[in-house]
Amino acid sequence: MPGRPTARTNTRERIQEVALALFVERGYEKTSMREIAEGLDITKAALYYHFKAKEEILLSISQGLGAPVDELIAWARTRPRTLETKREVLRRYSEVLKDATPLFRIMQENQAALRALGIGQTLNDRVAAVAELLYEHGASVRTQVRLSDALVSVHFGAFSLHALAGSPEEKRLALLESALETLDSVSEECG
Repeated sequence: MPGRPTARTNTRERIQEVALALFVERGYEKTSMREIAEGLDITKAALYYHFKAKEEILLSISQGLGAPVDELIAWARTRPRTLETKREVLRRYSEVLKDATPLFRIMQENQAALRALGIGQTLNDRVAAVAELLYEHGASVRTQVRLSDALVSVHFGAFSLHALAGSPEEKRLALLESALETLDSVSEECG
């Protein structure tokens, strides 16, 4: 049947899910391939069939979570730079970040260990590309900073508000609303 996931794909996805949970719970550095295999109730040999090292697992998680951002960037680059397009960029970016919060947490807590994997640079490149979609060429520094504020609110708020009361979805929507208000006010100033 076309489009149906294979057993290998399902196993890889299960490995990624269990590994991500362990990386968040125990820390990336403190999680071993043996523990990942035990969490899946499979042998280490079976785990090594899919991934040779935990670095490969984390890279695959990062690539999977980054793909929707890449799609968003590609879509937005074909659109006119209108207020509505910018609002849609922020809405979609906020939605994408919902699933990426655990990865950001791992990256924040394991920066030195992950530097060699290039995940942080790839993330920075993606955020810079999203920011470019919001900027107004020729606008004042103040305007550019306010546009950046809108993005920063959505981006960093996605993984920095875990201590606040409220559900993750309530916080995400509040961040998005704040970012859209900032974007709208910048548009009013420029318009």
